[in-house]
Formats: sequence, C-alpha cells, structure tokens
Amino acid sequence: MKRRQFITLLAGTAAWPLAVRAQQPERMRRIGVLMNRAADDPTGQARLKVFQQALQQLGWNDGRNVRIDIRWCETDAERARRYAQELIALAPDILLAEGTVSVTALQHVTRTLPIVFTSVLDPVGAGFVDGLSRPGGNITGFMISEYGFSGKWLELLKQIAPQVSGWPSSAIPPFPPEPPSSAPFRL
Repeated sequence: MKRRQFITLLAGTAAWPLAVRAQQPERMRRIGVLMNRAADDPTGQARLKVFQQALQQLGWNDGRNVRIDIRWCETDAERARRYAQELIALAPDILLAEGTVSVTALQHVTRTLPIVFTSVLDPVGAGFVDGLSRPGGNITGFMISEYGFSGKWLELLKQIAPQVSGWPSSAIPPFPPEPPSSAPFRL
C-alpha cells in the first residue's frame, strides 16, 4: 500500500464516527403549554394555532422535530397546579404559560426550566420577574399592556370627551397581587 492511500484510509477511518454522528436523527424537542382557558375556547384555539404556525415557519413541526404538550386549566388554580406537575414530569425543554394563574403554577414547580408567558397583567408585581428590562431567573414574556401608555390614553380620552371626570379601570381578578394601575383613573 502506498503512503498516500494509507493516509487517505486513515483519515477516512478517523472521520467515520463524525459521519455516523451527523446521520443521527434530530432530538425531539418538547414544549409544555399551560393555557388559562377551556380546551374548546375559540380564542385559546386561535392563539395556539398562531403559535404552531410561527413554529412551522421557523422549521419546527409538531410530531416531526418538536412535541407540544398542551393542558387547559380554565383559570382554575388547583387544576393549573396539577397540570403544571404533569408538564414538568414530561421533561419539556421550555414551557409556555398563558396568564397569571398558569405562570404561578409553573413557577411553583420549577425554578430552572425556561418559562415564557403571555397575557400577564403585571409580571413584576406578581413576582415573576425582577424587572421588565432584565427579568432575571427563568421566566420572561409579554404583558397584556404597557402601563406607560395609560397616561396617553387618559389624555386622548380627555380630548375626546372633556366632560368625563373619571374612568373606572376594567375589572381585573386578583391573581396574585393586583397592580397599582388597576385602581380607577382620575382625570
């Protein structure tokens, strides 16, 4: 055997484990989803569909390279706690929580798995994050609205209807602490 053939054979043998490893199927990722709605709620179904479509656009297809485990707690705190335990037992890579009840339940069962929330009124006041610009910990997400806009809304209301002297805020259930901005606004 000539030297060049021997070196080629040796290099091919050394590279063989890398080629075998490259052919291994992609690890199935898992996403645990805890929704604050009933399973047949049209808004919840629509939000979930948009989430799945966005994942597909990024190359993540349910059943092919990602598994999405969904639980619906209907804003029932006890059910949310039970489902949070179930989701953790499935060993997800990440958790998605809709609403304060869901985030609270997941926060109590894990401090290490990443939790992304949506539709939370006051994540700082509820103790989910340290601050909006730097959440810290394992929880991050999206608020229902930014309170900094409240003053602008009131300013616009005063311009549209100058006779209005007060505006009650929407009825917000106290899942953990109500934010200070849920008190009635005074003009």
